[in-house]
This record gives sequence, C-alpha cells and structure tokens, in this order.
Amino acid sequence: MKGAPDQRLPIVRLGLLTLAAVAVHGYHLGVDDGEIYIPAARKLLHPQLYPYASEFFLSHERFSLFAPILAWTARLTRLSMDWTLFSWYIATVFATLIAAWLLVAASFRATRARWSAVLIFAAVLTMPAANTGLMLMDPYITARSFSTPLTLFALTGFVERRYLPATLLTLVTAAIHPQMGAYLVFLAMVFWLLGRIATAKPREVPAAAAVLVALPLGFRFAPAQGPYREALYARDFYFLFTWTWYDWLGLLAPLAFLFWFAKGKLRGTTPAFARLSLALLPFGVVSILAAAIISSSHAFDMFARLQPLRCFQLVTLIFILFLGGVIGEYWARKRIWVIPALCTPLAAGMFAAERTIYPTSPHIEWPGRAASPSAWVNALFWIRHHTPASAVFAVDSRYFEEPGVDAHGFRAISARSSLADYYKDGGAVAIFPALAVEWKQMSSATYGLNHFSEIDFVRLAHQYPVTWTIIHGPAPEGMDCPYQQRGYTVCRIPGSPGTAASAE
Repeated sequence: MKGAPDQRLPIVRLGLLTLAAVAVHGYHLGVDDGEIYIPAARKLLHPQLYPYASEFFLSHERFSLFAPILAWTARLTRLSMDWTLFSWYIATVFATLIAAWLLVAASFRATRARWSAVLIFAAVLTMPAANTGLMLMDPYITARSFSTPLTLFALTGFVERRYLPATLLTLVTAAIHPQMGAYLVFLAMVFWLLGRIATAKPREVPAAAAVLVALPLGFRFAPAQGPYREALYARDFYFLFTWTWYDWLGLLAPLAFLFWFAKGKLRGTTPAFARLSLALLPFGVVSILAAAIISSSHAFDMFARLQPLRCFQLVTLIFILFLGGVIGEYWARKRIWVIPALCTPLAAGMFAAERTIYPTSPHIEWPGRAASPSAWVNALFWIRHHTPASAVFAVDSRYFEEPGVDAHGFRAISARSSLADYYKDGGAVAIFPALAVEWKQMSSATYGLNHFSEIDFVRLAHQYPVTWTIIHGPAPEGMDCPYQQRGYTVCRIPGSPGTAASAE
C-alpha cells in the first residue's frame, strides 16, 4: 500500500538511539536504590560477602528475580559484577526503546509520528514522574530497569489483543518487580473492562486480568508507631498532603491530555491510541483517590507503603510517548526541523540536570576504571580491594546526603557489610516495618561518626561486630588508618573481636 509506514522494527537505528540516550543521561554505579538492589546480586554471586545486616537489602531480594538474573549472568559470561550491571543497563535501555517503538507503532499510523514519540521519549528518559520518587527510567540499574520495558511489551500485547504473550510478560514483570507487576495487572483489568463495556459483549477475562496480587502480611488499620513512623514519614512523597501545587500539576496535566487523546479522534492515530488513553484515566484517578484516602488519617499509615501514586510512572511514560507522537503528526508533517529543534534543548536540559545531581561523578561511570573523580567512590574502591570480605564497617548513618557522595551507596560499591544507614535502609524499613527497631538502633549508634574518638569506636565495637570504619575527616588519634586520601580515612576499629581477622 502506497504511503503505508514501514512495519519492520528499526533495530539498528534504535540501537544508535540507545547509545545517544546513554550519552545524554549517563550511567552511575550503585547510586540511590542501587544501594538496595546491587548488594543482593553481589551476595548471590559471592555468598561470603555481607555477613552482617544483610536483611536490609535481602528483604527486597526474596520477592524478586532481579538479583538471580544478575548473578546468573555474571557466572555465565564470567564478567565482573560491575561489567554485568553496566551491560544490563545498556540492554534495558535498548529494550525500553524497542518496547516504546512497538507501543507507538500500535498507536500511530505514520512513521513520522512514531519517530517523534520515541525521540522525545529518549530525550527525557530520566525525567521524574511527578513527585512519586520515580523517574521514567533510572540512570542506574534496578529491578525497574527490567520492569519498565516488560510493562511496555505487555501493554502492546494487550492493545493488540495478543493476550497469551501479554499475560506471560505480565507474570515475568511481577516476578522481577512485584509492585510494578501489580500496577500492570490493574491497568490490564481497566483496559479489558472498558473494552467489554464498549462492545457490550461478554468475553472471557484475559488471564493476566485475573491475576490476584496478595497483600503482604502486616497491613492493618493502625497509626504507625515509634521508629517505623519515623521511617515512614521521612518519605514525604508517600503522602499527598505534603505535595505542592506543581507536584499536583504533574499528576493532573497528563490526565487532562489523556482525556483529550481519548476523546479527540486525533488524526493519524489508531483505535488502540484512544483505548489506552481512556484506560489510563481511571487508572490514574483511582491511584489518586487511594493515595488521598491513605493520607486522610493515621489509621491508614500501614497502607502507605503500597504507594499507589507510583502508578504515575506508567501514566507519565505513556503520556510522553503519546504527546510526542501527536507533535510529530501535527507539527512535523511539513516541518522536518521541528523534532530535532524540540529534542535538542530537551536533551541538553536533561544532561545539565544530571550534572547537577551528580556533580562530583563522571557522567558515565565506566566499569573497571582504576580511579574516580569522586573521593568517596575512590575510598569505596580501596575498601573493596584492601579489606577482607568478612569486614563489617561503621559508616556515619547520614552519609548518603553528604556533599561529594552523589548518592553512591556504601554497600553497593564497596561490597562490604555496614550497619544500617538512615536514608536508604530507612526506605527498606518503610516497606518492611519489622526492621524498624533494628534500623533505628544502628543508625543512631553511628550518627555523627565522623567526629568519633577512639573511645567511641571501641564502645561501638562492643555493641556491634564492626571491624572497620570510613570517616569523612582526619584519622582519630591512636587508630590504625591505612587509607587517608582526599578527605576520607579508612581505619581498623580497636577492641573489636574481629579486628585481628580483619588485619590479615
């Protein structure tokens, strides 16, 4: 048919776009949620690692295939874990762009609109999804790196009525990231129900729509208490009453556009475009209502960890794709300069934002490098290579937000145990309340550690089996500190039962 779009998957061009996207958005080892996900993979590959306090990251690992996938890949390829992480990051970005192409190919007739959608999406790949605490895609590897492309692949299957592969993809998504899998199941159910109402004909429920995601134990109507309350309310994005007007704009603006997409009968779109836009409306509205109910009373505190507003990672992602396609269809039809003129400043802005977030780190943290511009990361590399695998570190519990750290996690990069930190381990506590008391005790014990004296460290060693410490500052008098560079000091802790072993 003359003028019909090429139905072949542009695999080479999407591969080149993947490299461009990584060049724009960068890659970072062990930052943010990587501090929770990466140690689990390292421990599966090398069980002798992390002999203490591993419950703060293994609590997540037992519900996900993410760590086994990474450990299996490293064994099969004989790559180091750092290279495995980087390779999977490139692969998941590539898979996300392929999945995005397939979804817009099912939603737009013109090749021009499809490329506009994918190029704009690639330019803003790491933009935040409102105030949910999520990005469309992280510039580091986590379980969401896998769940995002899998979700898009599954949605393409649903809109094209290929229910068996869509169901299988949904199950795989849930096996890697149960929470994101639950959102996908919810959206699939909404999509199916709206289709059934529109046709007014009874149909069998697709298998994926019938999947039930059981709530974990511990959900009850009661205010959060003690340390768990502290960890929970430190995550202000859980609660709508903390959101600003511009955070609300991030929720409502995509829904307003999707309403227009669902009703506007826009040129060059397929029926799937309108159907999916319509399904995202109740999907988003229900998540807002659920979040509003949870925020309305402390009696719902124990349900806040369900984080219903994280549905908007998916809402925002599809909205960006659809908006990009509409721009390509209407604005770029006779103006080929429109898409590059739009993508260039967007990409430049995202690049600048990345450098603001990680100012002391390389834009792309290549695996296997001997040194880093970051003094913190260099100290962690030294720890990995010069301390025993059995070492247990004491680290200031507030280190994560210190200048120069750039959110690089201690455990994820050093591959060594540490007592619980306040911020990232506090995030694990917000999901798993049983860890709260232990988290509070450990994080309190190391608060202000950068100013501890030798006596303070000896006292700490009698509370916990710590054998080493990293200090942001000079070496305390009387301590053995084999590493002192660029403001960071790594010392053996005297008086610890494991000190002699650590010195081997």
